[in-house]
Amino acid sequence: MPADGIYSLPFEQQIGQFFSIGLPGTDFDEETRALIEEIKPGGVIIFGRNVDSPEQLRGLLDAVRATSSIEPLFGIDQEGGLVDRLREIFTPMPSARAIRQHGDLAGVRTLGRVTGELLRRLGFNLNFAPVMSIMTEQRDLLSNGLYSRSYGRSPGEVLGYTTVYMRGLQGTGCLGCLKHFPGIGAGEVDSHMEMPVVSLTHDDLMAQDLAPYIELFQRQDDRVRAVMVSHGGFPNIDIRTGTTGGLLEPASISQGIVTRLLREELNFQHLVVTDDLEMGAIAKRYTIEDAAVRAFEAGEDMLLICATPEAMRRGYDSLLRAARDGRITEERIHASLNRIAEAKALAQPPLPLDMERYQQLSDQIVALNKKLDYTYGGSTTNAAGMAGSAPVQSQQ
Repeated sequence: MPADGIYSLPFEQQIGQFFSIGLPGTDFDEETRALIEEIKPGGVIIFGRNVDSPEQLRGLLDAVRATSSIEPLFGIDQEGGLVDRLREIFTPMPSARAIRQHGDLAGVRTLGRVTGELLRRLGFNLNFAPVMSIMTEQRDLLSNGLYSRSYGRSPGEVLGYTTVYMRGLQGTGCLGCLKHFPGIGAGEVDSHMEMPVVSLTHDDLMAQDLAPYIELFQRQDDRVRAVMVSHGGFPNIDIRTGTTGGLLEPASISQGIVTRLLREELNFQHLVVTDDLEMGAIAKRYTIEDAAVRAFEAGEDMLLICATPEAMRRGYDSLLRAARDGRITEERIHASLNRIAEAKALAQPPLPLDMERYQQLSDQIVALNKKLDYTYGGSTTNAAGMAGSAPVQSQQ
């Protein structure tokens, strides 16, 4: 999508482009319509609460698409394993850990390819995956929720698997998004609850958690077009002085992490998004108004507010006020609009929801799970009555 398309929007709608919001439920009802028409978001993110059937989900996204003057980025966290928003309507997908333990690069390529095509048939164009965390044996003991979501115990292992995954995913026309920059595998808590503190030095972070990002950013194919910034705190590389002991900010709202480290030092010039600003790591310290403005000032292009319509409206209103008051410059607004337009120009239109092909994709995941000896949960019936396709979990 050309940038001038975004610039032709009224100012209020330009600010809406900086938000990716969750939807209340499964239907495009009056509440959902009002939310979309009020904020006119640049992105929409789907969760399990929005999923009832393939036809219903595709219809919901098509309704949002039809109501939007500029098509949003339709995103989802479809990693596989524990983070699988579609498991009620599609065969549960294997975790990153299961693939890595099996040493299966062909398997991760299949996962990326099937995920990408499935998402495009359901109406999506962006997957918030893969997870880039490095989980050593020591880090496996931490309670940060990343145990099964990591592709490796070393930078090289994570790089190898995530590179192949991205080729499979993006080869279908669905964008991927590396997360959670700059790496929270060493954090001791889950950022859904509290801010994980990562006490690595700058040099250690560059040699370990950042090494796969650096390699992918430097490649000539320029494959990485989106990065999600975590809510982790990094006291040894970024702390605001001037208060007793210094102020430790979550990376997602830190100019030192987003602008100085990611943009300037690592020279990443594409789309940067926050993790959900309603997570405990943010919500326990900041109002949604403050978090939204701080995140944009830090250098983020899109702000994820995923759960509460009131919080979405308050976040949008606060950023709009900051822009009108001149706290956010026109140059800064245009820089993010350009990056959002660039990402949307790469986003492909949805594929037809062909249920015969849907079944074939499901069968490919059944075969992959069998190959990996991977099972999730209990017996279930997934999309189109595919009883028996859903495996049973034996993870963690």
